[in-house]
Amino acid sequence: MKLSPRDAQAYFAKPDPKAMGLLIYGADAMRVAIKRQDVLEKILGPGADEEMRLTRIPASELRSDKALLSDAIKAVGFFPGPRVAFVEDAADGLAPVIAEALKNWQPGDAQVVVTAAKQLAAKSALRKLFEGHKQAYAIGIYDDPPSRQEIEETLAKAGVKQIDREAANELATLATQIDPGDFRQTVEKLALYKLNDPTSVRSEDIAACAPATIEAGMDDIINAAAEGRVAEIGPLMQKLLGQGVLPVGLCINTLRHFRTLYLAASHPHGAPAGVGALRPPVFGPRRDRLARQAGMWGAARLEQAHQTLVETDLTLRSTSQAPAAAVLERALIRLAVMAQRLR
Repeated sequence: MKLSPRDAQAYFAKPDPKAMGLLIYGADAMRVAIKRQDVLEKILGPGADEEMRLTRIPASELRSDKALLSDAIKAVGFFPGPRVAFVEDAADGLAPVIAEALKNWQPGDAQVVVTAAKQLAAKSALRKLFEGHKQAYAIGIYDDPPSRQEIEETLAKAGVKQIDREAANELATLATQIDPGDFRQTVEKLALYKLNDPTSVRSEDIAACAPATIEAGMDDIINAAAEGRVAEIGPLMQKLLGQGVLPVGLCINTLRHFRTLYLAASHPHGAPAGVGALRPPVFGPRRDRLARQAGMWGAARLEQAHQTLVETDLTLRSTSQAPAAAVLERALIRLAVMAQRLR
């Protein structure tokens, strides 16, 4: 039976205890692994590994010994409770083996959970096996941003219970920008950060726990240019180049930032209102920072800065023999000097 994304979300929250099996597949191995871990915890409950109620069968071993799955399904455990036979990283070549094992499945046998860490086509033998079975389910995991409910479940599982509205919006935005595994680790880190702290989670707490990324490094040098911190441009530039950032990519991000400032500064009701009207919305300290920068520069000077960056971008993409990093660094210093005069 094939489950739609909405039905799949409900199934992951409350798996069918009488189901024969479940296939989870998707192009992102991390997303598949997270969903598999969640569903196994809900089916088996606590202590499954210690009580040997979970049998893990790598696909390579099942290919070598085709009886492994059938034996695991029928095996009688020493401890009471639900059991699962888990086949990891399966491919279509194992569909006949899994089909044979499911053919002899009876109520009370171990459930069969199969994962495929790749996107399976509609004609996939594994998909056809599970989608065409009345007591088995097939769920595709796609690269969609997590829903509000999934974010709330992640927070609840980590023990993060009190969070203000602005911080919740920032977390929702963060969940769309980083990998699911990184997001889960960030929430767990946030839970430790707020341990024994009765106050609600706020924007500064999220900023302290969010993972450092190359994008954050780009933000540092872009903000240094926009705020007139000339001395910081050179060291930050060297750091980014050492991380593998290309001058063209950094120029594009800088151009995007100053274009955003221009839109905010051009708003008829002022920069703060302009930042509030941005889409997608900006929250927390970043919103305040953008408002300050846009207000300091003004629309006219931001138009000049934009023109400087456009010319720099054209130079970087041309056949010019000038070193790209030096060209961009000089442009950023020019912007920082302009900003210094505005403070």
